[in-house]
Amino acid sequence: MKRVLITGGAGFLGSHLCDRFIKEGYHVIAMDNLITGDLKNIEHLFKLENFEFYHHDVSKFIHVPGELDYILHFASPASPIDYLKIPIQTLKVGSLGIHNCLGLARVKNARVLIASTSEVYGDPNVHPQPEEYWGNVNPVGPRGVYDEAKRFQEAMTMAYHTYHGLETRIIRIFNTYGPRMRLNDGRVLPAFIGQALRGEDLTMFGDGSQTRSFCYVDDLVEGIYRLLLSDYAQPVNIGNPDEITIKEFGEEIIKLTGTSQKLISLPLPTDDPKQRRPDITKARSILGWEPKVSRAEGLKITYDYFKSLSKEDLFRMAHHKEF
Repeated sequence: MKRVLITGGAGFLGSHLCDRFIKEGYHVIAMDNLITGDLKNIEHLFKLENFEFYHHDVSKFIHVPGELDYILHFASPASPIDYLKIPIQTLKVGSLGIHNCLGLARVKNARVLIASTSEVYGDPNVHPQPEEYWGNVNPVGPRGVYDEAKRFQEAMTMAYHTYHGLETRIIRIFNTYGPRMRLNDGRVLPAFIGQALRGEDLTMFGDGSQTRSFCYVDDLVEGIYRLLLSDYAQPVNIGNPDEITIKEFGEEIIKLTGTSQKLISLPLPTDDPKQRRPDITKARSILGWEPKVSRAEGLKITYDYFKSLSKEDLFRMAHHKEF
């Protein structure tokens, strides 16, 4: 049985990856310090013999006994609310954390896949964004702690690949949604759904003309799995190229919920990207991957999931820990 370590394993994406690798017959080791992760996301796996959980901060030295075939580094705050509250930890998990993962991979002779992000492109001057685009990032702006942590993470990973010959993979993740998202984490989709569930008006930034592209989590996980098992070491965009304005998206959410909410405009945050859409040419040609779940289908599944939760669970997901 092959063994995989998934850092950030109790988070939104990490927990779905744990499910996928369990389904594929792997022995899964999840690691999370639970600053933004939630044990409820993986508690259904605790009874399995081929699942382990380590409560640990990857920014500190990592030791995992036994063999490892793969390491997936998904530990990082990923929402503006989080990384503005814990900027130093965000930078550390993208620097010390990846260094520790790469060092462990060398010792175990394991292949590493790192979760990078479309935020490496910043507020892009090229649209849609291909992997060859180097980005337009403000390193000292409020979003710089996240953007530059991910850019450094890519550089460190590629250095280990070229200098040490380590097997590495880099995925650039565009906006993703689905069950187990954290509501009200500062990103548009969970914010809209959280407000819709509470019967509140939906708040958008600016006039809502900025665009985003939303990928359902199952599609993303399939892309991650294919990239891990591929022989391609350069960065690959994984996301849904179906682009929509924030205003149009808010109107879709209101229609989905069948309520009479309105869209309210708030001031635009500093360095907020005006447009975001992945060029997935490489994913299609190298991995044979493209998204299968339409936004209408994915949003219905996601909204039904949150509607089915208890008030206590919704409250827990909507309120942030004090860092």
